[in-house]
Amino acid sequence: MDSIASTWFARRVLDFVGVLTDVYYTRKYGTLAQRLGRGGVGPDRQRGFIIIQIDGLAYDHLIQAVAAGYMPYLKRLLAERRLSVAPWRCGLPSTTPAVQAGIMFGNRFDIPGFRWYEKERGQTMMSKRPDQIQAVRDRISQGRPGILRGGSCYVSIFDGDADLALFTLSTLHRQRFFESLRGMGLFLLFLFSPFRILRLLGLITASYLTGLGRRLVALIRPGDINPFDLFSPLLHAVSDTLLTETQTFGVMLDIYRCAPAIYANYNSYDEAAHKLGADSVAAFRVLRGVDRRIRQINRMRTRYQRREYDLYILSDHGNTPAIPFSWRNGVTLGEYILAQIGRELSVDERAEAYAHSADKTRYLLDELQGLERHFSPRLRRALSPIRRYLKRRMLWGPELDYDLERQRDVVVSASGPLVHVYFNVTSRSLDVVEVAILYPRLLDSLLANPGIGAIVGRAGKRTVVLGQQGGALVFGEGRESVEWPHPLLPFGDTAYVAAQLHYLAHFPHSGDLVVLGALQPDGRVVAFEEQAAVHGGLGGPQGRPFIAWPPERSLMPETLNDAQDLYPYFARYMA
Repeated sequence: MDSIASTWFARRVLDFVGVLTDVYYTRKYGTLAQRLGRGGVGPDRQRGFIIIQIDGLAYDHLIQAVAAGYMPYLKRLLAERRLSVAPWRCGLPSTTPAVQAGIMFGNRFDIPGFRWYEKERGQTMMSKRPDQIQAVRDRISQGRPGILRGGSCYVSIFDGDADLALFTLSTLHRQRFFESLRGMGLFLLFLFSPFRILRLLGLITASYLTGLGRRLVALIRPGDINPFDLFSPLLHAVSDTLLTETQTFGVMLDIYRCAPAIYANYNSYDEAAHKLGADSVAAFRVLRGVDRRIRQINRMRTRYQRREYDLYILSDHGNTPAIPFSWRNGVTLGEYILAQIGRELSVDERAEAYAHSADKTRYLLDELQGLERHFSPRLRRALSPIRRYLKRRMLWGPELDYDLERQRDVVVSASGPLVHVYFNVTSRSLDVVEVAILYPRLLDSLLANPGIGAIVGRAGKRTVVLGQQGGALVFGEGRESVEWPHPLLPFGDTAYVAAQLHYLAHFPHSGDLVVLGALQPDGRVVAFEEQAAVHGGLGGPQGRPFIAWPPERSLMPETLNDAQDLYPYFARYMA
């Protein structure tokens, strides 16, 4: 009887605490929502979801950070089996814009990297430019509802059709100005509390002192950090702390409002990884703050249950330790390319004669056949079958439109260890055969550089991969030929990597050549940006993010081979 009475009493205490909690959250967040003009969505039997994205944290580095004690709350969730965790494959390019487009809209087509070039318009596209990323958003979302419809999105590239998008680049433009005003209203309301002001000042001060400490270390051990720059760490401390605190507050308010879907991206780790290394102590310390935000959000989720939510924690990509190409060679990749094509251009004058299109094509193919004897054996073995195929199938191709006065006009768009190279000799995409004709020395010169892991080009609907040590791969249209050593072997699963490269290479705005940085024996990848750790290409942890999900949900991470594979999973919540 005593045990029954104790159980009854404990249940009544828990019920009473639950009532008090409900009253507390109703008064606190209800008042805030009314002041903000964001009315409640209302309780709903349909489950919602919360996605917390930790930008740039690879599965391997997550496990390392959890084991080292930097994320105690997440460790507890995993130990108590409230969440399961596993790696997944995000696809290529391993960049935030491509991955978020895949997750939110199920379509990352023609997002070749973090930045790329559109030859027909002569415009460089930057994922950090709101006007440009909005145009991309309009394109990829056609016919596909975003997974955040009716919900909220914070500190992101894309908005997933969210009603409220705060600090989200694809909504920072004129047409969604009032949405942005609502976001700023949330930001200002957050600052009304004196307690939050004191908390913010404390966090900003701590972050600034940490930044100053790194600069003191840089005086003794020179590196990427300018030891005499005292303003940048203050600016970083203020902006990062404000964003982090405001979006956490916004997520908690959305849980009160019963918003159906919530997406919050914490990107401080990715920034630290680029500067200091993906497994550096400084980068892992950033994860302590993210872990605290996860704890705040999950407490709100579990204690205030007018709508039940599933919690997901994931990363969009990882980061691989890097060594910059410019450090090894003394020049950037663009400068290196120009040095190779600046002299002895054997086709400068020969391609200027006007002729029937078939004659032009035959002429250029004959020229290629003549040039083949000057190529290395591996390049000759790779290009000869393509030339013969083109001669059989493509003699009646399009009019040749080369502007040879722009033959040295080259655009190099880097996304970490992946580069798109565009030749403005024409406004259309070039096949690798054409590149070999126009720039006979270039391919061999690139492959002779130990910092280049592989070169990828098109050959009609097929894809050509040229690797170090004489390897070559030609595939597509159900056929494949390999010249060993396999050029993709250093990058892992060759079948998976080949499929991703084939998809990427045939984007309308991918480069005429795609250059991959080499993977070093020590695990570092050669990068075309000056960063300590990078992502965007192939090699190491960059393509192996993590996902943590409620065990009762039927998620199978081993089937996630592309960011687009997550879209139907979260789209089911809308159904």
